[in-house]
Amino acid sequence: MQLIVHVDGVLHGFLIQWEIVITIPHRLPALDGLRAVAALGIIVTHVSFQTGTGWGIAERFDYFVAVFFALSAFVLWRRRDHLEPRSYYLKRALRILPAYLVCVVTVIMLLPDAHFITGQQVLANLTLTQVYFPDGLAPGLTHLWSLCIEVAFYLVLPFLRGGPRVIAGAAVLSLGWAFLPPVADYDGGINSQIWPPAYTLWFAVGMLAAEFEGRVPRWLARAFRVRWAWWLVALAMTWLGSRGTRGLAHPDPAEFALRVTIGGVFAAAVVVPYALAPPGPDHWLNSEPMQALGRWSYSIFLWHVAVLSVVFPVLGVDLFSGLTIDFLTVLAATVALTIPVAALSYEMVEEPALRWRPRITRWLTRNRPHNQPTATEHATKTPQPGRPSPR
Repeated sequence: MQLIVHVDGVLHGFLIQWEIVITIPHRLPALDGLRAVAALGIIVTHVSFQTGTGWGIAERFDYFVAVFFALSAFVLWRRRDHLEPRSYYLKRALRILPAYLVCVVTVIMLLPDAHFITGQQVLANLTLTQVYFPDGLAPGLTHLWSLCIEVAFYLVLPFLRGGPRVIAGAAVLSLGWAFLPPVADYDGGINSQIWPPAYTLWFAVGMLAAEFEGRVPRWLARAFRVRWAWWLVALAMTWLGSRGTRGLAHPDPAEFALRVTIGGVFAAAVVVPYALAPPGPDHWLNSEPMQALGRWSYSIFLWHVAVLSVVFPVLGVDLFSGLTIDFLTVLAATVALTIPVAALSYEMVEEPALRWRPRITRWLTRNRPHNQPTATEHATKTPQPGRPSPR
């Protein structure tokens, strides 16, 4: 992709204008490696909680959900000027739904813990609306609430407008969501505290990074390449987040807003340095194992809780035992079993589903009114200053 920056200036008393064309890589492999890190981090937080370690930092690895949100926002926002809505929604649907539905149906039918699942829970989980129902989360699928939030972002993305100030303003305003009376007055029914607007800040991290891609000062790029310092910042955020309410306790509005803020800083520390100052091909995130785990990361996320539910009885480990050896054993077994399941899901469901996209796109193109231009065609005719121009 190319970023066209229009610059005005004065030289020897004359007003001059010129264009700077900056080449931006279409794909950043390190971000796929980060997806793998995020998926494994989420496994750690769930194993830590269910084995009862009491390790606050490990439990706050749930901030890797914010990393997933920021990564998705960055990748999609940097391409927003080339989005043709029908093609975009089709690609998102083929990317998310087939593997998701296979996982949900399989867990509902085969997982012993899901034997007593209600009809409402089945409906909520099949339609990605868990957070909008009371008791919408089902055994083996409880973690999928975050996909409800991400799908909501996918749905509204083509309609979003605005630059860095608008994005930052929306992120700050969203911190007031938990203070709204209908949200704050939680009585144990529908938990609207975790509805999509609450997590605007986490998506804004990625969107703001996309706004500044290709325009980072050299001194800041050098700072971003001090990778260990940013990982220390992220670790510090997990420690800070662990000082608050832990476990399943419902936080008050102020604590929830603080938790989202800390998660936003965590996501920024993890994602932004790699997004705006990409590492070279020899970096560990670009290695073949990390790239493979990155490809499988979505299915790793989908399946790991169901696998975790099976690991406990198979190993004979008690829930919330508090033993470090149980944590290590359950973690190793969960990772070892989840990865091949995820690889199988990718090869048999995710990748084949994406191969249907060209066929469906051709069908949609044949059925489009003859005089209706696509968004991409429109963008080609009217390139916007400061945005990647189509090739």
